[in-house]
Amino acid sequence: MHLHILGICGTFMGGIAALAREAGHRVTGCDAGVYPPMSDQLRALGIDLIEGYTPDQLALRPDVWVIGNVVTRGNPLMEAILEAGLPYISGPQWLAENVLQGRHVLAVAGTHGKTTTTSMLAWILEHAGRQPGFLVGGVPENFGVSARLGTPAPEGRRAPFVIEADEYDTAFFDKRSKFVHYRPRTAVLNNLEFDHADIFEDLAAIEKQFHHLVRTVPGSGRLVVNGREASLQRVLERGCWSETVRFGVADGWSAAGDPQAFDVLKAGQPVARVAWALLGEHNQLNALAAIAAAEHVGVAPAEAAAALATFRNVKRRLELRGEAGGVKVYDDFAHHPTAIRTTVDGLRRKVGAQRILAVFEPRSNTMKLGTMKSQLPWALEQADLAFCHGGGLGWDAAEALAPMGGRARVEDSIDALVERVVAAARPGDHVLCMSNGSFGGIHAKLLAALAQRAG
Repeated sequence: MHLHILGICGTFMGGIAALAREAGHRVTGCDAGVYPPMSDQLRALGIDLIEGYTPDQLALRPDVWVIGNVVTRGNPLMEAILEAGLPYISGPQWLAENVLQGRHVLAVAGTHGKTTTTSMLAWILEHAGRQPGFLVGGVPENFGVSARLGTPAPEGRRAPFVIEADEYDTAFFDKRSKFVHYRPRTAVLNNLEFDHADIFEDLAAIEKQFHHLVRTVPGSGRLVVNGREASLQRVLERGCWSETVRFGVADGWSAAGDPQAFDVLKAGQPVARVAWALLGEHNQLNALAAIAAAEHVGVAPAEAAAALATFRNVKRRLELRGEAGGVKVYDDFAHHPTAIRTTVDGLRRKVGAQRILAVFEPRSNTMKLGTMKSQLPWALEQADLAFCHGGGLGWDAAEALAPMGGRARVEDSIDALVERVVAAARPGDHVLCMSNGSFGGIHAKLLAALAQRAG
């Protein structure tokens, strides 16, 4: 079968392309910006990429057009597909029908921590010899790829497939959340806050979609739920038909000890111990969720904890990009205020009283709308200085950050932001760059400018 994928360079659609290619299909694709790292990964797989959405791509005559959710009405290629009456399908639906059918799907949903927890769970199963398939919205360092089919299970067992379950909408013609398509037997509900203000009116609208996911889990399935989240409790109160285990609470799965070395407790009884390199309470909770989910497919907690000792996280999760002039520069995917606060807290626990210079870009659709701008001073509370890229926003970043006083700076260009950060940085400082995009290559620019200043 020949698939032509629209929006192929997004992490999710690129993952689908890799899975389809591994399954033996011919795959081509297009995107508005054919950009690395996904473009490099796809070309290495032998997938031909086209820049732009030109109608002349109809000449490729694929068996099916797979549509990413970045594609909207008015897109010239999509309009040509509709006009010609050609067969098309969303990415999540193609995945469900051609990859997930017959598998034991373990889906990880939540506002924060999906990529990390999905990667943890996949690594636990890999370490246990289960050779799972997976699709992750990032590149787990333990695997080096964002997606793979995995190995078929022995007769009578379902092969595991671990998937990051995003609540964002499926396609312009299917406004359900992506995760509704996945039909998991094990579902992790990591947390739930308001996000994606471009498609959801309020938190209740997202809770409704999460309940749609709950409705798809069979009676023999398991829901692994953050017991600290009132929003998730409201989701379950709408109806629940599966075993439910909670984490983060004393009567469920909990932790005793520092986030880098802690005992795993099940109903108050120690069952495993995790000692690893990850930072922060959020990752401790992610680990509890992954251990509880892995138990549902037969991996003992002690074995899961042993796997986490060698877990190497995902690119762009407090990733040290380099050091110059005695200043360390980090990259992180955080963009929601809660994620920003959690990331700064994780670094603070690592560096103690050393200075943290937080550099961030409000790039997500929610942040561009200014829906959560009032939460930014709270999110950046533990940073010594904060630097914001305010270009292209429809709201005044300086006004939003005014409660921080002289600790906050706003610049409208990346170059000006780099200049301001370098002027403020001192040897021993930690510069934490946060964005869900490439941030204009700011990491390399900072390191180059810091090295030039030092030498």
